[in-house]
Amino acid sequence: MTEVATLAWRQYRLERRLFWRNPSAAFFNFLLPLLFLTFFGAAFHSDHTELRIIVPGIAAMSVMSTTFTALAFNMTFLREQGVLKRIRGTPMPGISYLLGIAGNAVTNTALQVVIITVAGRVFFGTGWPREWVELIVFVIVGVVCFASLGVAFSHVIPNFDSAPAYVNAVFLPVVAVSGVFFDTAHSPGFMKGIAEALPLYHLIAGLSGAMVKGTNLSQNVSALGVIAAWAVLGTVFAVRGFSWEQRRA
Repeated sequence: MTEVATLAWRQYRLERRLFWRNPSAAFFNFLLPLLFLTFFGAAFHSDHTELRIIVPGIAAMSVMSTTFTALAFNMTFLREQGVLKRIRGTPMPGISYLLGIAGNAVTNTALQVVIITVAGRVFFGTGWPREWVELIVFVIVGVVCFASLGVAFSHVIPNFDSAPAYVNAVFLPVVAVSGVFFDTAHSPGFMKGIAEALPLYHLIAGLSGAMVKGTNLSQNVSALGVIAAWAVLGTVFAVRGFSWEQRRA
């Protein structure tokens, strides 16, 4: 068990170095959400109510992008390029390799949430989170949920060339209906119904309660339950559909 943890740590450190050597990855993981925050923050700088919606919304979107989107891309690439197959044939335990990749995604998520929280406080006056425990719990459950869904969704993607189309076909509509940039209370009934069935909507509700509303965890337990249910579903399909083998010659 110690060897597994040691190799996972080494793989994690390697993944961090590889990440920072890829400027485009760093841009989309860190600068793009900040650009969204800057744009909408500037547009609604005089409307504190809108800022209280946008800051937790972008934080939740960042959780999804650094886990679901990143892992769906990465796992498809690693599988189709034969990397997973080669790792499987080495003495390195497969679980150590996968833990290193997952740890990299979790680190990016944590950094994103911290950056957005600080930016909201310093530049837009949204204040520090009022319920730190609730914030941490929702981020952890959100990471597990979207990470498992990302790995599960990678099983659906036939090849890496089609990965952007597949991932964006899910990511963009979910972001559009879940209330990242607006209050879903003003959405049409059918759209709100769709949003309430998705985990991102409930992650936004939890982060909003923790970051701006000051509600405690017990008041958002139903939202936590929905995210947890999606996490269980994602984990089941991620494990059942996982393959070390590429799907094409």
